[in-house]
Amino acid sequence: MTAPDATAEWADLLPATRRALLRRVAVGQSQGRAPSLVGAVMREGRLVWSGARSGVDGLAPDAGTQYRIGSLTKVFVAVLVMRLRDEGLLDLADPLAKHLEVPEAEGATVAQLLSHTSGLAAEARGPWWERTPGTLRPETADIFGDRPLVHPAGRRHHYSNPGFALLGALVERLRGAPWGEVLRDEVLEPLGMARTSLEPRSPYAGGWAVHPWADVLLPEPAEDTGRMAPAGQLWSTAADLARFAAFLLDGDDRVLGAGTLTEMRTPAVAPDSRDWDGGYGLGVQLARRGGRFLYGHGGSMPGFLATLWVSAEDRLAGIALANATAGPAVGAVAADLIRIVAEHEPRIPEPWRPLPEADPALLALTGPWYWGATPYVLRLRGDRALELSPVGGKGRGSHFRAEPDGTWTGLDGYYAGETLRVVAGEDGGPAHLDLGTFVFTREPYAPDGAVPGGVDPDGWRTL
Repeated sequence: MTAPDATAEWADLLPATRRALLRRVAVGQSQGRAPSLVGAVMREGRLVWSGARSGVDGLAPDAGTQYRIGSLTKVFVAVLVMRLRDEGLLDLADPLAKHLEVPEAEGATVAQLLSHTSGLAAEARGPWWERTPGTLRPETADIFGDRPLVHPAGRRHHYSNPGFALLGALVERLRGAPWGEVLRDEVLEPLGMARTSLEPRSPYAGGWAVHPWADVLLPEPAEDTGRMAPAGQLWSTAADLARFAAFLLDGDDRVLGAGTLTEMRTPAVAPDSRDWDGGYGLGVQLARRGGRFLYGHGGSMPGFLATLWVSAEDRLAGIALANATAGPAVGAVAADLIRIVAEHEPRIPEPWRPLPEADPALLALTGPWYWGATPYVLRLRGDRALELSPVGGKGRGSHFRAEPDGTWTGLDGYYAGETLRVVAGEDGGPAHLDLGTFVFTREPYAPDGAVPGGVDPDGWRTL
């Protein structure tokens, strides 16, 4: 991982920042009564800091020590599913029944499984699947209890571990290989994540439960969960997760492009009204912390807690890993690692650079346009992209991606997914813009016949 255009002067964190980060990890380990806690920061695509605290003198872990990462596994599974989508092997709107024979979930779509809106139950049938061997549930059908569906599909967000077990089975069906092997070949190896695996590899932390009312420990089992593994099986390190965070930030064409990753972190369902500061995309958790939009995932398994948060605006990621079943607030620690770096060392923006070339026909589109009497400005960006902004900031603005057929597609805001077309005049130049049937003209209510419903022939007047 390398920082684009980073200079040696700014590549590393300042001493005061590093001390503040270490203190946050130390407070998290002490107050959370964790046997150990590792924190790490990714900035501009590279690991710039890691630190750890341990309750055992001389045995502190480091960024290369494996911890079980629990439901962070779901993001990796979602990446595999989106690869299948991008290759045309499935559509997110496909019902699962198109690819797998699972009567308990046949009405759910792939997108609903990814966004936890399938209506499936939260947990696999007993006993507690995270602490028992996967041999108790040898087949996919064995993961369902008496009530596999607890809500109608698509009705609401309801977190479902069995849903991601089904997505792992979907990957296996379409790839013809175990999902763990597919993950290794298609994601882990290309991203250089050699210390991420389904089973622990030394050095790794042991999982512990801490007594709630006494400072004593109990070892937790680390079972192979079998069919439920896609919901939370993986082990990883702070260094490997920093590599994964860099991928989640900018994409990697060997794995997934940036556009697909943006789609994954777009809210798929409205957040619960009681949880207005969080949401869920496609296999990705979303949160607002201190005014920042964060995406990533948390995870827990018996003996372990993990969180990875990314802030695209700050180009930072925070990672926190602990080997305790409960107690350490790893989500807050990971978010605070981002906040500390952002506050101590605000991001230095990339230098402005002119476009390498500019098509005169595109330059002719730039400048003021009017939707009725509302003024907008159209700007030309790189790769023939356009940005439409309301003057004064009040109105519907969007960014647009250029398409091969000479149109543009909205990427965000009200016009996301809508088509922008340039309508030529008699002289061949741009006469008006058609944006999802909305007409934008060069003058407010231009009297040239383009405005739907026409314009009063007497034009503008005073009262």
